[in-house]
Amino acid sequence: MNYEEIICDANNLYRAYKVSVKTSKWKETTQKFMLNFLRYIFSIQDDLMNRTLQNGPTQEFTLFERGRVRPITSIQIRDRIIRHVLCDEVLLPEVKKHIIYDNCASIKGRGISHQRDRFEVHLRKYYRLYGNEGWILFGDFSKFYDNIIHEIAKRELLKLFDDDEFIDWLLTQIFDGFKIDVSYMTDEEYATCMSDTFNKLDYRNIPESKLTGEKWMEKSVNIGDQLSQVIGIYYPYRIDNYVKYVRSQKFYGRYMDDWYIMNPSKEELFDLLDHIHQIAEEYGIHINKKKTRIVKISSTYKFLQIKYSLTDSGKVIKRINPKRVTTMRRKLKKLAVKVKNEEITYENVENMFRGWMGSFYKLLSKEQRKNLIGLYEDLFEKSITIISKRMIITDKIK
Repeated sequence: MNYEEIICDANNLYRAYKVSVKTSKWKETTQKFMLNFLRYIFSIQDDLMNRTLQNGPTQEFTLFERGRVRPITSIQIRDRIIRHVLCDEVLLPEVKKHIIYDNCASIKGRGISHQRDRFEVHLRKYYRLYGNEGWILFGDFSKFYDNIIHEIAKRELLKLFDDDEFIDWLLTQIFDGFKIDVSYMTDEEYATCMSDTFNKLDYRNIPESKLTGEKWMEKSVNIGDQLSQVIGIYYPYRIDNYVKYVRSQKFYGRYMDDWYIMNPSKEELFDLLDHIHQIAEEYGIHINKKKTRIVKISSTYKFLQIKYSLTDSGKVIKRINPKRVTTMRRKLKKLAVKVKNEEITYENVENMFRGWMGSFYKLLSKEQRKNLIGLYEDLFEKSITIISKRMIITDKIK
Protein backbone atom coordinates (compact mmCIF):
# COMPACT_ATOMS: atom_id res chain seq x y z
CA MET A 1 0.00 0.00 0.00
CA ASN A 2 1.20 3.50 -0.77
CA TYR A 3 0.76 6.38 1.69
CA GLU A 4 -2.51 7.56 0.15
CA GLU A 5 -4.01 4.07 0.41
CA ILE A 6 -2.87 3.78 4.04
CA ILE A 7 -4.47 7.07 5.09
CA CYS A 8 -7.66 6.54 3.06
CA ASP A 9 -8.13 2.95 4.26
CA ALA A 10 -11.47 2.69 6.08
CA ASN A 11 -10.05 0.31 8.70
CA ASN A 12 -7.32 2.82 9.60
CA LEU A 13 -9.87 5.64 9.73
CA TYR A 14 -12.05 3.54 12.03
CA ARG A 15 -9.11 2.86 14.38
CA ALA A 16 -8.33 6.58 14.39
CA TYR A 17 -11.99 7.31 15.20
CA LYS A 18 -11.90 4.94 18.21
CA VAL A 19 -8.83 6.70 19.59
CA SER A 20 -10.23 10.17 18.88
CA VAL A 21 -13.43 9.70 20.92
CA LYS A 22 -11.89 7.66 23.73
CA THR A 23 -11.38 10.53 26.21
CA SER A 24 -14.32 12.74 25.25
CA LYS A 25 -17.33 10.43 25.17
CA TRP A 26 -19.03 12.60 27.77
CA LYS A 27 -19.23 15.54 25.33
CA GLU A 28 -22.46 16.12 23.44
CA THR A 29 -20.63 16.72 20.15
CA THR A 30 -18.78 13.42 20.54
CA GLN A 31 -21.97 11.53 21.30
CA LYS A 32 -23.65 12.96 18.19
CA PHE A 33 -20.65 11.96 16.10
CA MET A 34 -20.71 8.44 17.53
CA LEU A 35 -24.38 7.99 16.56
CA ASN A 36 -23.45 8.36 12.87
CA PHE A 37 -19.77 7.45 12.93
CA LEU A 38 -19.86 5.28 9.80
CA ARG A 39 -21.34 8.05 7.70
CA TYR A 40 -18.75 10.51 8.99
CA ILE A 41 -15.86 8.10 8.40
CA PHE A 42 -16.87 7.52 4.77
CA SER A 43 -17.34 11.28 4.34
CA ILE A 44 -13.75 11.81 5.54
CA GLN A 45 -12.57 9.07 3.20
CA ASP A 46 -14.28 10.76 0.24
CA ASP A 47 -12.72 14.14 1.07
CA LEU A 48 -9.27 12.57 1.27
CA MET A 49 -9.61 10.64 -1.96
CA ASN A 50 -11.16 13.55 -3.88
CA ARG A 51 -8.81 16.16 -2.35
CA THR A 52 -11.79 18.20 -1.09
CA LEU A 53 -10.67 18.25 2.56
CA GLN A 54 -11.28 21.47 4.50
CA ASN A 55 -10.08 22.38 7.98
CA GLY A 56 -12.90 22.56 10.52
CA PRO A 57 -13.45 25.32 13.11
CA THR A 58 -11.32 25.36 16.26
CA GLN A 59 -11.82 26.32 19.89
CA GLU A 60 -9.21 28.13 21.93
CA PHE A 61 -8.63 28.03 25.67
CA THR A 62 -5.82 28.47 28.16
CA LEU A 63 -4.22 25.67 30.17
CA PHE A 64 -2.19 26.13 33.33
CA GLU A 65 0.38 23.33 33.37
CA ARG A 66 3.50 22.89 35.53
CA GLY A 67 3.56 26.58 36.38
CA ARG A 68 3.16 27.61 32.73
CA VAL A 69 0.28 29.23 30.91
CA ARG A 70 -0.26 27.52 27.56
CA PRO A 71 -2.57 28.62 24.72
CA ILE A 72 -4.38 25.46 23.57
CA THR A 73 -6.29 25.05 20.32
CA SER A 74 -8.88 22.26 20.20
CA ILE A 75 -9.99 20.77 16.88
CA GLN A 76 -13.13 18.85 15.95
CA ILE A 77 -13.38 15.06 15.99
CA ARG A 78 -13.31 14.93 12.21
CA ASP A 79 -9.93 16.70 12.13
CA ARG A 80 -8.64 14.63 15.05
CA ILE A 81 -9.35 11.44 13.09
CA ILE A 82 -7.31 12.71 10.15
CA ARG A 83 -4.45 13.69 12.47
CA HIS A 84 -4.48 10.28 14.15
CA VAL A 85 -4.40 8.27 10.97
CA LEU A 86 -1.70 10.51 9.47
CA CYS A 87 0.49 10.50 12.58
CA ASP A 88 -0.11 6.98 13.89
CA GLU A 89 0.00 5.13 10.59
CA VAL A 90 2.50 7.19 8.59
CA LEU A 91 4.47 9.95 10.31
CA LEU A 92 5.39 8.49 13.70
CA PRO A 93 6.65 5.10 12.43
CA GLU A 94 9.03 6.93 10.09
CA VAL A 95 9.99 9.71 12.52
CA LYS A 96 10.96 7.15 15.19
CA LYS A 97 13.55 5.70 12.80
CA HIS A 98 15.30 9.07 12.49
CA ILE A 99 15.38 10.47 16.04
CA ILE A 100 17.82 9.75 18.84
CA TYR A 101 16.81 7.37 21.63
CA ASP A 102 17.10 10.13 24.25
CA ASN A 103 14.37 12.18 22.57
CA CYS A 104 11.45 10.81 24.55
CA ALA A 105 8.44 13.11 24.18
CA SER A 106 5.18 11.82 22.65
CA ILE A 107 6.66 8.41 21.80
CA LYS A 108 4.77 5.31 22.93
CA GLY A 109 6.85 3.43 25.49
CA ARG A 110 8.90 6.49 26.39
CA GLY A 111 7.35 9.75 27.65
CA ILE A 112 8.29 12.04 30.51
CA SER A 113 8.97 9.27 33.05
CA HIS A 114 11.35 7.57 30.63
CA GLN A 115 13.12 10.88 29.99
CA ARG A 116 13.65 11.34 33.73
CA ASP A 117 14.98 7.79 33.94
CA ARG A 118 17.42 8.50 31.11
CA PHE A 119 18.60 11.64 32.90
CA GLU A 120 19.40 9.53 35.98
CA VAL A 121 21.13 6.90 33.82
CA HIS A 122 23.29 9.61 32.30
CA LEU A 123 24.18 10.96 35.76
CA ARG A 124 25.30 7.53 36.94
CA LYS A 125 27.27 6.73 33.79
CA TYR A 126 28.89 10.15 33.92
CA TYR A 127 29.94 9.53 37.53
CA ARG A 128 31.58 6.22 36.60
CA LEU A 129 33.72 8.02 34.01
CA TYR A 130 34.41 11.40 35.57
CA GLY A 131 33.31 11.26 39.20
CA ASN A 132 31.49 14.22 40.68
CA GLU A 133 33.43 16.89 38.80
CA GLY A 134 32.05 18.56 35.72
CA TRP A 135 29.17 20.58 34.36
CA ILE A 136 25.66 20.33 32.93
CA LEU A 137 24.36 22.63 30.22
CA PHE A 138 20.59 23.00 30.54
CA GLY A 139 18.91 24.51 27.49
CA ASP A 140 15.45 25.71 26.61
CA PHE A 141 13.81 26.80 23.36
CA SER A 142 11.79 29.98 23.83
CA LYS A 143 8.18 29.77 22.59
CA PHE A 144 9.11 26.62 20.69
CA TYR A 145 5.76 25.73 19.11
CA ASP A 146 4.89 29.37 18.44
CA ASN A 147 7.94 29.81 16.21
CA ILE A 148 8.01 26.64 14.13
CA ILE A 149 8.21 27.72 10.49
CA HIS A 150 5.73 25.85 8.30
CA GLU A 151 7.88 25.69 5.19
CA ILE A 152 10.82 24.19 7.08
CA ALA A 153 8.69 21.75 9.10
CA LYS A 154 6.90 20.52 6.00
CA ARG A 155 10.17 20.25 4.04
CA GLU A 156 11.86 18.17 6.73
CA LEU A 157 8.88 15.83 7.10
CA LEU A 158 8.56 15.34 3.34
CA LYS A 159 12.20 14.25 3.16
CA LEU A 160 11.17 11.15 5.08
CA PHE A 161 8.68 10.23 2.36
CA ASP A 162 10.61 11.17 -0.80
CA ASP A 163 8.34 14.20 -1.29
CA ASP A 164 5.28 11.98 -1.74
CA GLU A 165 2.62 13.97 -3.59
CA PHE A 166 -0.31 12.91 -1.39
CA ILE A 167 1.54 13.58 1.88
CA ASP A 168 2.60 16.96 0.44
CA TRP A 169 -1.04 17.84 -0.30
CA LEU A 170 -2.34 16.71 3.10
CA LEU A 171 0.37 18.52 5.08
CA THR A 172 -0.26 21.66 3.04
CA GLN A 173 -3.95 21.51 3.94
CA ILE A 174 -3.25 21.09 7.65
CA PHE A 175 -0.53 23.75 7.78
CA ASP A 176 -2.95 26.12 6.08
CA GLY A 177 -5.07 25.87 9.21
CA PHE A 178 -2.07 26.81 11.36
CA LYS A 179 -1.51 30.17 9.62
CA ILE A 180 -1.66 33.25 11.83
CA ASP A 181 -3.61 36.37 10.86
CA VAL A 182 -1.15 39.22 11.49
CA SER A 183 -3.06 42.05 9.80
CA TYR A 184 -2.47 44.15 12.93
CA MET A 185 1.27 44.31 12.16
CA THR A 186 2.90 47.30 10.52
CA ASP A 187 4.78 46.73 7.27
CA GLU A 188 8.06 46.89 9.21
CA GLU A 189 6.88 44.30 11.76
CA TYR A 190 5.52 42.06 9.02
CA ALA A 191 8.84 42.16 7.17
CA THR A 192 10.65 40.69 10.20
CA CYS A 193 7.89 38.51 11.71
CA MET A 194 9.43 35.24 10.50
CA SER A 195 12.67 35.90 12.37
CA ASP A 196 11.27 37.70 15.43
CA THR A 197 10.05 35.72 18.45
CA PHE A 198 6.28 35.22 18.23
CA ASN A 199 4.21 34.81 21.41
CA LYS A 200 0.80 33.23 20.79
CA LEU A 201 -0.38 33.97 24.33
CA ASP A 202 0.11 37.69 23.73
CA TYR A 203 -1.43 37.32 20.27
CA ARG A 204 -4.73 36.23 21.79
CA ASN A 205 -5.06 39.67 23.33
CA ILE A 206 -5.21 41.29 19.88
CA PRO A 207 -8.76 42.61 19.20
CA GLU A 208 -10.57 40.63 16.51
CA SER A 209 -11.35 43.87 14.69
CA LYS A 210 -7.65 44.14 13.81
CA LEU A 211 -7.53 40.62 12.33
CA THR A 212 -8.84 41.39 8.86
CA GLY A 213 -7.11 38.63 6.89
CA GLU A 214 -4.91 41.01 4.91
CA LYS A 215 -1.59 39.60 6.18
CA TRP A 216 -0.81 36.03 7.16
CA MET A 217 2.24 34.53 8.88
CA GLU A 218 3.12 30.93 8.04
CA LYS A 219 4.68 30.21 11.39
CA SER A 220 3.45 28.61 14.66
CA VAL A 221 1.66 25.30 15.22
CA ASN A 222 -1.19 24.64 17.62
CA ILE A 223 -0.45 23.17 21.04
CA GLY A 224 -2.96 20.38 21.53
CA ASP A 225 -2.77 19.18 17.92
CA GLN A 226 -1.23 15.72 17.45
CA LEU A 227 0.64 16.79 14.34
CA SER A 228 2.24 19.58 16.38
CA GLN A 229 3.56 16.98 18.82
CA VAL A 230 5.16 15.01 16.00
CA ILE A 231 6.67 18.18 14.57
CA GLY A 232 7.99 19.09 18.02
CA ILE A 233 9.78 15.76 18.24
CA TYR A 234 11.38 15.97 14.82
CA TYR A 235 11.84 19.69 14.04
CA PRO A 236 15.18 20.16 15.94
CA TYR A 237 16.58 16.78 14.82
CA ARG A 238 19.66 18.45 13.34
CA ILE A 239 20.58 19.78 16.78
CA ASP A 240 20.11 16.32 18.30
CA ASN A 241 22.27 14.69 15.62
CA TYR A 242 24.96 17.35 15.85
CA VAL A 243 25.33 17.00 19.61
CA LYS A 244 24.96 13.22 19.75
CA TYR A 245 26.85 12.09 16.66
CA VAL A 246 29.01 14.91 15.30
CA ARG A 247 30.27 15.96 18.74
CA SER A 248 29.93 12.48 20.31
CA GLN A 249 28.13 13.69 23.44
CA LYS A 250 26.90 10.54 25.18
CA PHE A 251 25.13 12.39 27.97
CA TYR A 252 22.59 14.41 26.01
CA GLY A 253 18.81 14.27 26.03
CA ARG A 254 15.87 16.38 24.86
CA TYR A 255 12.22 16.50 25.88
CA MET A 256 10.53 18.83 23.36
CA ASP A 257 12.00 22.25 24.20
CA ASP A 258 14.02 21.17 27.29
CA TRP A 259 17.48 19.63 26.82
CA TYR A 260 20.74 19.00 28.62
CA ILE A 261 24.38 18.05 27.99
CA MET A 262 26.77 16.71 30.64
CA ASN A 263 30.49 17.27 30.09
CA PRO A 264 33.63 17.59 32.25
CA SER A 265 34.74 20.65 30.24
CA LYS A 266 32.90 23.93 30.70
CA GLU A 267 34.68 25.37 27.66
CA GLU A 268 33.41 22.55 25.44
CA LEU A 269 29.86 23.19 26.63
CA PHE A 270 30.18 26.85 25.66
CA ASP A 271 31.44 25.79 22.24
CA LEU A 272 28.55 23.34 21.86
CA LEU A 273 26.08 26.08 22.79
CA ASP A 274 27.54 28.38 20.11
CA HIS A 275 27.08 25.73 17.42
CA ILE A 276 23.56 24.91 18.67
CA HIS A 277 22.75 28.61 18.32
CA GLN A 278 23.88 28.54 14.70
CA ILE A 279 21.70 25.54 13.78
CA ALA A 280 18.76 26.96 15.76
CA GLU A 281 18.91 30.25 13.82
CA GLU A 282 18.61 28.37 10.53
CA TYR A 283 15.34 26.82 11.77
CA GLY A 284 13.91 29.92 13.42
CA ILE A 285 14.37 28.35 16.86
CA HIS A 286 15.07 30.84 19.64
CA ILE A 287 17.29 29.85 22.57
CA ASN A 288 15.86 31.07 25.89
CA LYS A 289 18.82 32.91 27.42
CA LYS A 290 17.22 33.14 30.87
CA LYS A 291 16.66 29.39 31.17
CA THR A 292 19.80 28.23 29.36
CA ARG A 293 22.59 27.87 31.90
CA ILE A 294 25.66 25.83 32.88
CA VAL A 295 25.75 24.45 36.43
CA LYS A 296 28.08 22.23 38.41
CA ILE A 297 27.07 18.58 38.27
CA SER A 298 27.62 18.38 42.04
CA SER A 299 25.08 21.16 42.71
CA THR A 300 21.28 20.95 42.92
CA TYR A 301 19.38 21.50 39.67
CA LYS A 302 15.92 20.96 38.23
CA PHE A 303 14.96 18.99 35.12
CA LEU A 304 11.35 18.28 34.12
CA GLN A 305 10.06 19.51 37.49
CA ILE A 306 12.29 17.21 39.55
CA LYS A 307 15.22 18.42 41.67
CA TYR A 308 18.42 16.36 41.35
CA SER A 309 21.88 16.27 42.87
CA LEU A 310 24.83 13.92 42.38
CA THR A 311 26.73 13.22 45.61
CA ASP A 312 30.44 12.53 46.10
CA SER A 313 29.63 8.82 46.46
CA GLY A 314 27.73 8.73 43.16
CA LYS A 315 24.26 8.60 44.67
CA VAL A 316 21.55 10.41 42.71
CA ILE A 317 19.25 12.29 45.06
CA LYS A 318 15.92 13.39 43.62
CA ARG A 319 12.87 14.99 45.11
CA ILE A 320 9.73 16.69 43.92
CA ASN A 321 9.52 20.45 44.04
CA PRO A 322 7.23 21.25 47.04
CA LYS A 323 5.53 23.89 44.90
CA ARG A 324 4.20 21.10 42.67
CA VAL A 325 2.40 19.54 45.64
CA THR A 326 0.95 22.89 46.69
CA THR A 327 -0.22 23.53 43.13
CA MET A 328 -1.93 20.12 42.99
CA ARG A 329 -3.72 20.72 46.30
CA ARG A 330 -5.09 24.03 45.01
CA LYS A 331 -6.07 22.43 41.72
CA LEU A 332 -8.00 19.64 43.44
CA LYS A 333 -9.96 22.16 45.50
CA LYS A 334 -10.95 24.11 42.38
CA LEU A 335 -11.87 20.94 40.49
CA ALA A 336 -14.03 19.75 43.38
CA VAL A 337 -16.13 22.90 43.02
CA LYS A 338 -16.45 22.37 39.27
CA VAL A 339 -17.51 18.74 39.76
CA LYS A 340 -20.12 19.85 42.30
CA ASN A 341 -21.45 22.45 39.84
CA GLU A 342 -21.44 19.83 37.05
CA GLU A 343 -19.04 21.91 34.95
CA ILE A 344 -16.79 18.88 34.48
CA THR A 345 -17.18 15.16 35.15
CA TYR A 346 -15.61 13.41 38.13
CA GLU A 347 -14.08 10.77 35.82
CA ASN A 348 -11.82 13.40 34.23
CA VAL A 349 -10.58 14.51 37.65
CA GLU A 350 -9.86 10.93 38.72
CA ASN A 351 -7.91 10.22 35.53
CA MET A 352 -5.88 13.38 36.04
CA PHE A 353 -5.14 12.51 39.69
CA ARG A 354 -4.17 8.93 38.82
CA GLY A 355 -1.78 10.18 36.16
CA TRP A 356 -0.22 12.76 38.47
CA MET A 357 0.23 10.31 41.32
CA GLY A 358 1.66 7.74 38.93
CA SER A 359 4.29 10.26 37.81
CA PHE A 360 5.28 11.53 41.25
CA TYR A 361 4.37 8.73 43.69
CA LYS A 362 7.97 7.60 44.31
CA LEU A 363 9.14 11.19 44.75
CA LEU A 364 6.60 12.10 47.42
CA SER A 365 7.38 11.63 51.09
CA LYS A 366 5.04 9.46 53.14
CA GLU A 367 3.62 12.59 54.76
CA GLN A 368 3.01 14.25 51.40
CA ARG A 369 1.26 11.15 50.05
CA LYS A 370 -0.90 10.82 53.15
CA ASN A 371 -1.95 14.48 53.14
CA LEU A 372 -2.65 14.60 49.40
CA ILE A 373 -4.67 11.37 49.40
CA GLY A 374 -6.56 12.53 52.49
CA LEU A 375 -7.47 15.80 50.79
CA TYR A 376 -8.72 13.95 47.70
CA GLU A 377 -10.85 11.60 49.82
CA ASP A 378 -12.44 14.52 51.69
CA LEU A 379 -13.11 16.61 48.58
CA PHE A 380 -14.66 13.85 46.46
CA GLU A 381 -16.01 11.54 49.19
CA LYS A 382 -13.85 8.65 48.06
CA SER A 383 -11.75 6.02 49.76
CA ILE A 384 -8.24 5.33 48.41
CA THR A 385 -6.27 2.15 49.06
CA ILE A 386 -2.73 1.53 47.79
CA ILE A 387 -2.11 -2.11 46.85
CA SER A 388 1.28 -2.97 45.32
CA LYS A 389 1.72 0.72 44.47
CA ARG A 390 -1.58 0.64 42.61
CA MET A 391 -4.22 3.15 43.64
CA ILE A 392 -7.72 1.71 44.20
CA ILE A 393 -10.41 4.42 44.40
CA THR A 394 -13.88 3.51 45.70
CA ASP A 395 -16.91 5.39 47.01
CA LYS A 396 -16.67 6.21 50.68
CA ILE A 397 -19.02 4.17 52.85
CA LYS A 398 -21.29 6.51 54.79
